[in-house]
Amino acid sequence: MFEVNSKMNDERVEEIGENHVGTSAKTPLRADAFDISDSEKIEKIQESVREILETLGMDLTDDSLQGTPKRVAKAFVEELFMGLNPANKPEPSTFENNYNYGEMLVEKNIVVYSTCEHHLLPIIGRAHVAYISGGRVIGLSKMNRLVEYYAKRPQVQERLTMQIVQAMQEALGTQDVACVIDAKHLCVNSRGIKDIESSTVTAEFGGKFKNKETKREFLDYLKMNTTFH
Repeated sequence: MFEVNSKMNDERVEEIGENHVGTSAKTPLRADAFDISDSEKIEKIQESVREILETLGMDLTDDSLQGTPKRVAKAFVEELFMGLNPANKPEPSTFENNYNYGEMLVEKNIVVYSTCEHHLLPIIGRAHVAYISGGRVIGLSKMNRLVEYYAKRPQVQERLTMQIVQAMQEALGTQDVACVIDAKHLCVNSRGIKDIESSTVTAEFGGKFKNKETKREFLDYLKMNTTFH
C-alpha cells in the first residue's frame, strides 16, 4: 500500500510540475526559513551541489570544476534567489502627486530574470507595469526593483505577476495597478516538449484596470514602438 501511495504521489508531483500549477499567491516558505545566516546556507548548499555533481560522475578535482559548488551556492543565495529574504526587499519610496497627473503611468519592458520552481530552470522575459495615482506616485526605478525582488526566487509566472501588483498596491495605497508579463520558460524551451518559440503571457488587473476601456488603453500602450537608437 505504501509503495502504491508513494507512486501516486510521485505522479501527482510530476503532473503539477509539468503543468506549472501554483499552489498559492504567496511564495511557499517554511517558518524557519531564516533561522540560519546566508553564509551558513552557502556552506550547506555548497556541499549539496558537490554531492550532485559527484553523483553525476563529475571529477571535482579538475581545475574547471573545483570552485563550482561554491559558485553555485553563492549565486543561489546572493543573486538568483535573493528575493526570498525579506531583508532584501526594496523600500518603495512614494511621493505626493503634487503635479496632479491623473492618467495612467506605464513602465514597459522591465527585464525579468526568474527561475521556474518546478525544474529550477530560467524564466526570461519582460514585465509591463501600470498604475493610476490615488494621490501618491512611485519612483520609476522602484518599479524595476520590485519586479526584480519578486523575480529573484523560485517562481511560477502567475504568482510573480500577482505579487508585483500586490506590492505596488500596498506601496501606493490604491487598487489601480496592472501588470502583464511575457516570458520564455526554459523548462518548456530546452526540455520536455522543447518548443523554443512559445512564450507565456500572464496578467493581473486591479481596481480601475478591470474596467474594459481602461484595460484596453493599457494594452494599447504596450503596442507602441518605444525603441530608441
